[in-house]
Amino acid sequence: MSRISEHNRQLIIQAASEIFADQGYAATKIIDIAHRAGLPKPNIYYYFKSKENLYRSVVESVIDPLLLAAQPFYENGDPATVLAQYIRAKIKVSQQYPHASKVFASEIMHGAPHLPDDIAEKMMEQTLQSSTKIQDWIDQGLMDPVDPHHLLFTLWASTQTYADFDWQISKVTGKEKMAQADYDLAAEQLTQVILKGCGVKAS
Repeated sequence: MSRISEHNRQLIIQAASEIFADQGYAATKIIDIAHRAGLPKPNIYYYFKSKENLYRSVVESVIDPLLLAAQPFYENGDPATVLAQYIRAKIKVSQQYPHASKVFASEIMHGAPHLPDDIAEKMMEQTLQSSTKIQDWIDQGLMDPVDPHHLLFTLWASTQTYADFDWQISKVTGKEKMAQADYDLAAEQLTQVILKGCGVKAS
């Protein structure tokens, strides 16, 4: 029974991610999510109680992987290794959670009106840890003196674009959907640009 419940929850979150990404929070109706998930409307309320709770679950579905992607900043002291791992992990999040990523991007662009305070705090803690680590590398002479915050902004934009601007990427590349090799190439090329551009010293 628990497996069925978890399966239904994931179905609903996936359907909600797609609907929220297409229509936004205000315009989204629970009945539309139910239809997309192929479940009765009461099931949505059974698992999530409210539209607000469901929206939070959608945001958490991408926030948790994004926070996990930054784990190398806590575990490794080598900038080349950490940045390469971070870039690859961030692109993987865009690949695996494209709709939830768009929901998160839209939330931020609208001033985060529905972003729970505890999630915002986790994001800020992670950003502080990452920027502090980058500044440590600069102080140790392991990379050029770049602004840590703007480096993070660049990394966020260049990795999340593969989810948030997938229509544009599809038009430019002529591919309806990117293959795994395309994501691998994106990670490798971005890593090369960042490491060389920031003068990261080889370990």
